[in-house]
Amino acid sequence: MKKSLHKLRNIGIAAHIDAGKTTITERILYCTGVTHKIGEVHEGTALMDWMEQEQQRGITITSAATTCEWDKYTITIIDTPGHVDFTVEVERSLRVLDGMVAVFCAVGGVEPQSETIWHQANRYHVPRIAFINKMDRLGSNFAAVLAQMREKLYAQPIAIQIPVGREAEFSGIIDLLTMEYLPWPNADDMLEFSRIPLPAELVAEAKRWRHNLWEQVAEYDDQLFEDYLEGRELPAEQVKKIIRQMTIEHGYVPVLCGSGLKNKGIQPLLNAIIDFLPAPDDVPPVNGISPLTQEQESRLAAPGEPLTALLYKVAMIEGRRLSYLRIYAGTISQGQDLYNPRLKTKEKIARLFQMQAHKKIRIKEAGPGEIVAVMGLKRSITGDTLCDVKHPLLLEGMEFTRPVISAAIEPKLNSDQDKLWDVLLKISDEDPTFNVKIDDETGQMLISGMGELHLEIIQDRLITEYNLETNLGKPQVLYQESITTSATESAEFERIDEDEKEKQFAKITVTVAPRERETGNIITTADEIKNFSERLLEAVSEGVEESLNVGVAHGYSLVDVSVHIEAIEGESSDFTKVALKISAANAVRRALRGAHPVLLEPTMSVNIVIPPEYVGEVIGDLNARGGKVNTIEPQDFYTTINALAPLRSLFGYTTTLRSATKGKGSFTMKFFGYDQSNTK
Repeated sequence: MKKSLHKLRNIGIAAHIDAGKTTITERILYCTGVTHKIGEVHEGTALMDWMEQEQQRGITITSAATTCEWDKYTITIIDTPGHVDFTVEVERSLRVLDGMVAVFCAVGGVEPQSETIWHQANRYHVPRIAFINKMDRLGSNFAAVLAQMREKLYAQPIAIQIPVGREAEFSGIIDLLTMEYLPWPNADDMLEFSRIPLPAELVAEAKRWRHNLWEQVAEYDDQLFEDYLEGRELPAEQVKKIIRQMTIEHGYVPVLCGSGLKNKGIQPLLNAIIDFLPAPDDVPPVNGISPLTQEQESRLAAPGEPLTALLYKVAMIEGRRLSYLRIYAGTISQGQDLYNPRLKTKEKIARLFQMQAHKKIRIKEAGPGEIVAVMGLKRSITGDTLCDVKHPLLLEGMEFTRPVISAAIEPKLNSDQDKLWDVLLKISDEDPTFNVKIDDETGQMLISGMGELHLEIIQDRLITEYNLETNLGKPQVLYQESITTSATESAEFERIDEDEKEKQFAKITVTVAPRERETGNIITTADEIKNFSERLLEAVSEGVEESLNVGVAHGYSLVDVSVHIEAIEGESSDFTKVALKISAANAVRRALRGAHPVLLEPTMSVNIVIPPEYVGEVIGDLNARGGKVNTIEPQDFYTTINALAPLRSLFGYTTTLRSATKGKGSFTMKFFGYDQSNTK
C-alpha cells in the first residue's frame, strides 16, 4: 500500500545517557499497539535494547529503528545511544532523519552528551522538539532546564506545556494551547489520562506562561500579532500552525514534559511529533553532485523521481549483513539493481524489510521518505549513495570521529586466529569508529575505538555472537605527531644498473609546514612541475604519504601537515617510480626532522557530577592528572565540574571518583581534540 508522504514522520529520540529516551520509546510502542507489554530498560526487557550487551548493562549501544501508527500517521523512530563511545550511531541517524525528540532529565538538565547531540542536529538542520523527562524526580526543575537550553545550546524553546507540581507532587501537565489540565492516575501501569478544565488555583500561572507563548508566536503572523496587541484570544489551531512553521523553518523548539517511567506525557508527545515535526515533503529537496556533469542536482521526495537513497548503517543481525537505507526519492523493490556511483557498479537487493528493532518484516516495495533495511549489498558501505544508473547522484557522505584508544587482542585458541581477523573486519564494516590492524613491528592484532567501554563491548560480542573467546590487552592511547615550524630539504636517489646500462635518478626538494588542528594533511606542487605525467606525480605522492604515516620523532602518524613539492630535478629519461618515490620520502623525512616535531595526544572534555562537599578533593585530583577545570556549576543538590584532561590520565577514573565520593559521584567524557603532549 502506498503511503502518503504527509502522513509519514521520520524521527530520532536522542539524549544524554540515563535521560530516559529508551524508556520513552518503549511507552510510545505500547501506546501505539506495537507491543502489548511495556518493556523496561532496568529489567532488560526493552524491545529497542535487543542486544545482549544492552540488556545486561541497561544502556543503548546501537541505534534501533522501529515503525508505529498513531492517529493514522506512520512514525519511524530511531532510538539512539546516549553514551559518548557510541556517538557514531547518533551521527549517522541524524543524517537521515527529518526530525528529533531531544530528551532532557528534569534534574540533570543539559548534560554534555546532550550538547554534542544538539550540535550534530544543528549541522544537519534537523528540526526538533524537547521532552523534559523525570519531572517526578527529587530536584526536578522545568524552568531551569529551559534556561539551560537557552544558555548552553543557544536554543529558542517554546513551552507548550508546563508541569503541575514537581518531584513527588508531580501530578500532570497543563496544555497551554488549549488551557486544559491533563492529570494521570497514580497507578504506575496505567497510560490513561483525561483532559479537564483548569482548576481555579492553576489559572493564573497558566495564563502567565501562555502570555509568553503568545508573545513568541505573534511575531510570525500578522493577524496573530494584531490580535495579541489588542488583547484578543489567539485561536489555538492557528497558534499550532504557526508553531509548526517556526519549528521547521526557524529552528524554534516546542517543549513538553512528563515522566516516562510513570507513563505521564506520552500521548501528548506523540501528538506533538505529528503536529510540529516535518513530513518528508516538508523538508527541502535533497541535493547531490552528478558524477556525469559534476554539477549540483536536486531530488524531490516523490515516487516519480529517479531513485536516490543513502546507506546510513550496516549491521550484522543473526549472521546476515543488513544495510539500512533512507529513501529520498523514487521507489525500490525486491530484486532491483541499485547503482553505487562511488564503486561505479550495481548491486542487487535480495530482500527488503521494515524493521522493528532487530525483527525483520518482509515488504515488497518502499518509497520516498521511508527507512528500510535490505539484504544483498556486499560492497556498499556506510555513507554510500544508491541510485538509478541512468540518473546517478552522489549525496554528501558522513564524517566520523577517529578512534582514540587501542588495545592488543588475541584468541584464546591459536586455531581461531584467522576467524578472529575475519570477524573483526565484519565489525569494522558495521562501525566506522572501530578499526582493526596488524602491528608491523610486533605482529599483534590491534583494535581501536572510542573508549574502554567500546572495546569491552566488542570483546563481549565476539563471545555472544561468534563464540570467540579472546584476551584483550591493556588499553593504550592513540598518539599522533605534528610539526610546529616550516622546513625545506632536498634528497636525491641514484642507482646505475651496469648490466642493463640503465640509470635511475631523481632529486626532489620539499617544504613542510604546520596546519591548523583537525584540518588534515595536504600535498601541493609548484606550478612548474604540474606538467609532469600523472604517473610520475603519483609516485611522488606515494613517497610523501608513506613518510607521513610514520613520524620521525616517535613513530606515530603525522597530522595537520602541508607538504609542498618545490622542485623535481634530473633528466626525464632517468625518472622511475622507485627513484621518485624514495627521493620524495627521504626529502620529507629530512624536512620533518627540522620542523620541530611534537607528540599529540587525545584530550577529553570531562563532566563530573558530585555532591558539593567533595569539590575540593576532586579538583585536586584532576589537577594532579594534568586536567584543567573550565567551569564549576553549583546546582540544588550537586555540583557539576567541566574540565579538560588528557585521555591517558583517565583510565580507571570511574573507580577513583566513586572511591573519593563514597559512590555518589559520576562522570562522562567525550573527545575534545588532539593537543600537544607533555609526556616524555
